[in-house]
Amino acid sequence: MQPAHTLQQHRIDGFCRMGLNRHMYWPTFHLLLGLGLLYAGAEALVHGSSALARRLGLSPLVIGLTVVAFGTSAPELAVSAKAALEGMGGITMGNVIGSNIANIALVIGAAALVRPIEVHAQVIRLDIPIVIGASLLVIVFAWGGHLSHLEGGILLSGLIAYLIYSVVLGRRERARRVATEFQAEVPKGMSSLWNEILLMAGGIALLVVGSGQVVEGAVAIANRFGVSNAVIGLTLIALGTSLPELATSVVASYKRHSDIAMGNIIGSNIFNLLGVLGITAVITPIDVTGIYPVDWIIMIALALLLLRMLRKRYTLRRWEGADLLVIYLAYIAYLVYRV
Repeated sequence: MQPAHTLQQHRIDGFCRMGLNRHMYWPTFHLLLGLGLLYAGAEALVHGSSALARRLGLSPLVIGLTVVAFGTSAPELAVSAKAALEGMGGITMGNVIGSNIANIALVIGAAALVRPIEVHAQVIRLDIPIVIGASLLVIVFAWGGHLSHLEGGILLSGLIAYLIYSVVLGRRERARRVATEFQAEVPKGMSSLWNEILLMAGGIALLVVGSGQVVEGAVAIANRFGVSNAVIGLTLIALGTSLPELATSVVASYKRHSDIAMGNIIGSNIFNLLGVLGITAVITPIDVTGIYPVDWIIMIALALLLLRMLRKRYTLRRWEGADLLVIYLAYIAYLVYRV
């Protein structure tokens, strides 16, 4: 028979564990609910805006290079802007860096496992180098500990220039095969203009609500476990906001639409660096805290590795996709160890 004080201590320990579980339930619920709303909002925004763009006479290629690229990165933008406005710059920067790492190592790696990915020379000569250059520019801007309004404006101007160039290039003769792939993937128009507008408005509303839920849940979890907002941004939020890219690229790879599978990710990484950080910094300066040099190094190293893998054969093979997945798992393990 146990002494009375031992039984009492067991009851206290049990109540503490129950309290911890109860305190963890709601933050986790908010985080998962927010990620679900972000995914649904991005899907609704892409379908509604793509259908509206078709109605206005834009080509599927132009829609894919602009509207779809923006839509799949809308979760990152919504969460980053929400976090920055609430003074949580670590989540903003961690979300962008973590998403770019996940996009290359996880999403492209998974898509290559489904089917080897063939790419155009433009991806190697222009798009991936732009990702590398934009990454270096962001590092220079963030070196002082924050991104200012002016630096955000410079990043946003770079995105606008890239989009204009992509649209002009997409109209050239050598882009016909890419245009055919986008023709198959871009959502068709709807029966009513109002349905398209309502779908877009609903998507934006879901993004706004979802971003608030994600930030609230993530911050609560970070506080509970004593980890920084940046680490939460690099892991849970980055993985969750990369779900639209993962779904789009894996399906496109399965359907042999290599340009969409690769272009969706590279375009998303460019938008994250120039658009998400640019727009957010224009709205409010971003305080960069909790990001380690190794996080920047991994992000740039993955882009360089992808460039090296594609340079010779213009194809990412299955075993190379497996290597990228292993790197991502190793990085996540490192973050867990760092915590």
